[in-house]
Amino acid sequence: MEAVLWETLAFVVKAIVVFVTFACVIIVIARARAGRGESEPEIKIERLNDKLRRRIDRLRFGMLSRQEAKRFLKEVKERDKAEDRSASNVFVLDFKGDIMASRVDELRDEITAVLGVAEAGDEVVVRVESPGGAAHSYGLAAAQLARLRPHQLRLTVCVDRVAASGGYMMACVADHIVAAPFAILGSIGVAAPLPNVHKLLQRLGVDYEDATAGQYKRTVSPLAEVTEEGRAKFQEQLDEMHALFKGFVHEHRPSLDIERVATGEAWVGPRALELGLADEIKTSDEVVLAHLGERDVYRVWLERPKTVADRITIGVRALTSRMVDAIVRGVTERLDAA
Repeated sequence: MEAVLWETLAFVVKAIVVFVTFACVIIVIARARAGRGESEPEIKIERLNDKLRRRIDRLRFGMLSRQEAKRFLKEVKERDKAEDRSASNVFVLDFKGDIMASRVDELRDEITAVLGVAEAGDEVVVRVESPGGAAHSYGLAAAQLARLRPHQLRLTVCVDRVAASGGYMMACVADHIVAAPFAILGSIGVAAPLPNVHKLLQRLGVDYEDATAGQYKRTVSPLAEVTEEGRAKFQEQLDEMHALFKGFVHEHRPSLDIERVATGEAWVGPRALELGLADEIKTSDEVVLAHLGERDVYRVWLERPKTVADRITIGVRALTSRMVDAIVRGVTERLDAA
């Protein structure tokens, strides 16, 4: 039994190493070729009023008799010809954040495009979803949203799932924050986990030294021994960043009891509303639908054309998933047979 197990594990490791190496080579080659003639991303726009109306029309059409359907189609054509545009617009953007807020470049271009066409009195609705991440990256994302303020554009941030830490740093810039009933908001704090393997290296007989110029060029290191002085300085830096975070939130939401909410805790929608972290409990769908009846609503997004490398990457991921499933099934069968 033990021999079969080791033989199976060796087979699995070899298969994974060969496949991953092959996949990496293909992706690197494809990306190198694609980089030579990479297409520029394009701003896309979709009028949500039309999208919703088409869906409703299809549903109504399917419920009518043949004679009623003919009359309905005629009415739809006449309605579309006579349609007037609203005096004000709502622009809907989406921001799904990772630990480095890597979508900030797309957000910058989307906001720049909106500022090029929006007029005073228009509104921007940003659907934010992020558990937070690097402070400097989310600080830049929040600054992009703040660009809307001097142009007399109302900013509403909708949180359907989570806007915590850096995600809330973005949300607090808004004139109005709307949270879904079970959305998570807050986490106004700073964390910097730092595993340290210095003792393990000592046991292995490995010496590690940091060569630096400047007393606090490096305060703590995952490889070197952490000194009390270094730990204290590192904590001082975290406290300073936390103070900046609190000041930023309080500047944009002065009615908040900042000391009460800036403990690093996060709260679910209704509790966040009580504490002043949100202004209303609704889903983003309700917010958008409420605007559709009285204003022109446009979804705006930046679309990057898929390169050959992107398509290969997608294919490799799908093939990897199938391969892992096949390996697991094969291992299970071999172990059962043993």
